[in-house]
Amino acid sequence: MTIRLGDAAPDFTQDSTEGPIHFADWKGDSWVILFSHPADFTPVCTTELGQVAYLKPEFDKRNVKPIGLSVDGLESHEKWVGDIKETQGAALNFPLLADADRKVATLYDMIQGEGATTTVRSVFIIDPKGVVRLTLTYPAATGRNFDEILRVIDSLQLTDGYKVATPANWKSGEDVVVLPAIKNEEADKLFPKGYTEHKPYLRTTPDPRG
Repeated sequence: MTIRLGDAAPDFTQDSTEGPIHFADWKGDSWVILFSHPADFTPVCTTELGQVAYLKPEFDKRNVKPIGLSVDGLESHEKWVGDIKETQGAALNFPLLADADRKVATLYDMIQGEGATTTVRSVFIIDPKGVVRLTLTYPAATGRNFDEILRVIDSLQLTDGYKVATPANWKSGEDVVVLPAIKNEEADKLFPKGYTEHKPYLRTTPDPRG
């Protein structure tokens, strides 16, 4: 099953380090970042889980629930959690799915060409309506940039609320792009801070929040 942007995120029930999780109930009306790992006790995965634990307050501010996945069992996960805390200085503070039967990995097409039973480093950002808004797939040897994932969440949340898009390398608080479909007359009303017309199709305006 290939999951595309705009698809409904598949529901599931699976064991985790925080007990059995029925995904739809657990998610509630929050955003979710679901991200997978090739295996327990692997070096890059250990650093990633520690980084997400460290960034948990940033996810909380954005109403985002992180949830990890690895295809090893719960007993293995519980031992790995100790290593993460010891080596990364951050204790796991979000659930890690124990997907030993590959149920969730298969449902989300996380098992790809790097090995018949190995999950690649997949990332899914899911909005409060349960819609998949971003998918990323990293090779096994490359750790994810969670600052970039937070940046994308900021962009999605901003552009859901205003008729704007975010330009290359945008960071929260910087100028944004007025959607081309918005005529100048409407833009005058929508963006009281004003906007700069660089080209008829390229207009920038200060962050419209606040």
